[in-house]
Amino acid sequence: MDLDLNTRAVHVSHEPPVPGSRPLSVPLVQSSAFAFDSADELAEAMAGPDGNYVYSRRGNPTVRALERTLADLEGGAGAIAFASGMGAISGVLLALLKPGDRVVAQRCLYGGTYAVLSDLAARHGITVTYVSGDDPAEFEAAARHPATRLLVLETVANPTGQVPDLPGLLAAARRAGVTSVVDNSLASPVLCRPIELGADVVVHSTTKYLSGHSDVLGGAAVFADDELRRAVWPRTVELGACADPFAAWLTLRGIATLPLRMREHCLNAAVLAERLTARPDVTAVHYPMLPGHPSYGTARKVLTGGGGLLSFELAGGREAGRAFIERVRVARLALSLGGVESLVTHPASTSHRELDADALAAAGIGPGLVRMSVGIEAVEDLWADIEQALG
Repeated sequence: MDLDLNTRAVHVSHEPPVPGSRPLSVPLVQSSAFAFDSADELAEAMAGPDGNYVYSRRGNPTVRALERTLADLEGGAGAIAFASGMGAISGVLLALLKPGDRVVAQRCLYGGTYAVLSDLAARHGITVTYVSGDDPAEFEAAARHPATRLLVLETVANPTGQVPDLPGLLAAARRAGVTSVVDNSLASPVLCRPIELGADVVVHSTTKYLSGHSDVLGGAAVFADDELRRAVWPRTVELGACADPFAAWLTLRGIATLPLRMREHCLNAAVLAERLTARPDVTAVHYPMLPGHPSYGTARKVLTGGGGLLSFELAGGREAGRAFIERVRVARLALSLGGVESLVTHPASTSHRELDADALAAAGIGPGLVRMSVGIEAVEDLWADIEQALG
């Protein structure tokens, strides 16, 4: 067909794969929609999450490569990628809960998760019961109500470093017929694989350690059972919190170095945590692999490393905490965590600002608490920066 230049400019050439060779990197397919040769093929592709690609809100080759990679890393049957960690948490909770249901949740939760649960309770008639996360019997007592549907936990709590009794709690949830959701963002599958311990759903903010370079916003949910993934998928499509192909591609690039980065994060954080315990101006240090931490025994059973997040309480209270985060020079004053660079924040006024004074106290967050996401810089440079900031 002899086409006009205007038409030929729109319909650019699509090179087919060359037989015998393939790209080493996962190709970035930055397309919102996909064309078909027949109406029947298009209709068939609309039927579920694993067919041909139709529209990138429903599925995309690069995004699906990320989903398969995450399912493999976590030991799951399948995964759904989201536009953010909160998109993953919201999508899973909205898909699995209905008015009148009950949730049992770990008391020390990420502030965003706490906010979503509070909103569900206030506007949708969901009852939320909070437990310590240390005692399966406490969960069993809270889950006796027949409307109990979900158990919500975090592998490592942000920012206190609490590690719940995952084996005991997840086994108790299975006995009670309650679906378990575990946020594994702070551990990553390098340090813990909750599905192997009995979790039904593992959620991630892929923004954190999985991507690892502070240039991606993303999330994911990994499912132990593929039927559960298929039940959740339609609601996530309706929610529209789908992963962008470029963000998925960047996350895949980051995952390639995840084990190497996690090793350095853990080594640096462990050194800093131990040194901070000797400072007279530091009244408490929260790091799960630190002897004396309330979760030390559990952490040694559940985790293969302490991760890169630590927090410490300054004797001077709120003003001391605020002064410290403004004085650091190597570490940056910024939200988020899990990147190669070290970051500091003041949780009471940032990540957990949704919590009132009582909820902050219940979560173990004091007014002078500083959270540090320890990066992979030289550890002596980080320690020198901490010392000068403490003054």
